[in-house]
Amino acid sequence: MIYVLMSVACSVLVSVLLKLARRLQVDVGQAIAWNYVATSVLTWSVFHPALAVLRSAQAPWLGFVGLGLLLPLIFLALASSVRSAGIVRTDAAQRLSLLISLLAAFLWFGETLSLAKGAGVAIGLLALLCMVWKVDTRGSDEARGWLWPLVVFAGFGLIDILFKQVARAGTPFAASLQAMFALAFVVSLAILLWRRWHDRTFFTLRDAIAGLLLGLANFGNIVFYVRGHQALPDHPSLVFASMNLGVVALGAVVGTAAFRERLSGVNVLGLGLALGAIGLIAWG
Repeated sequence: MIYVLMSVACSVLVSVLLKLARRLQVDVGQAIAWNYVATSVLTWSVFHPALAVLRSAQAPWLGFVGLGLLLPLIFLALASSVRSAGIVRTDAAQRLSLLISLLAAFLWFGETLSLAKGAGVAIGLLALLCMVWKVDTRGSDEARGWLWPLVVFAGFGLIDILFKQVARAGTPFAASLQAMFALAFVVSLAILLWRRWHDRTFFTLRDAIAGLLLGLANFGNIVFYVRGHQALPDHPSLVFASMNLGVVALGAVVGTAAFRERLSGVNVLGLGLALGAIGLIAWG
């Protein structure tokens, strides 16, 4: 379970780094681009992917391109959500995105909907509503604080579906990661070059260092999660549940204790419902 705990820590660390970005005057867009430099290099160094498979006719390039576009865009949405809605609600919305991929598995991939999983989906949707609920009229950013968690929820759900489609094509995991990260970097770089031309944004060493640290945490989340499944091959639901429940719980602790994020009674109810929904889905 040590791998799962390390994956949980890395996942929450990504949110913490994004939360600190404005305070440290880090350009999130540049940091995200450098993040994909780090993840690409680490994927090559750790997994040693055989890239020849990407030239085959069966390589799911439509899925790769979709993920290459979505990953940096949803990363930007994640940063906006952490800034406006906080770590607690953002991490819960991100983990509840499994509801979308679960529904897709039932509707498109032929999986059977059990009673427990159906109940988990219903409770999860209720949890999402409770988590994004916020009555605040202090300013436009605060009043729209509910919007970004919903974007994170929908975006990560779509990413999960594309991951499933790529996996069904049979392309090795390491080669798929390498292709997705490389394409995500190209998209991030294109966004930066547009900003450089349009807004006169300048590249800085501080943003590069922050991005490399972000990439290290992002890659750590992935590699430790994979190692967790490899260490417990007969207990995939345990790894899945521990990962998702752990991120929601640790995110709640860090957000409220370290950053003094305020949760309403409805938000706290949503947090409890989210934990219950993930547990039902994992063990259903």
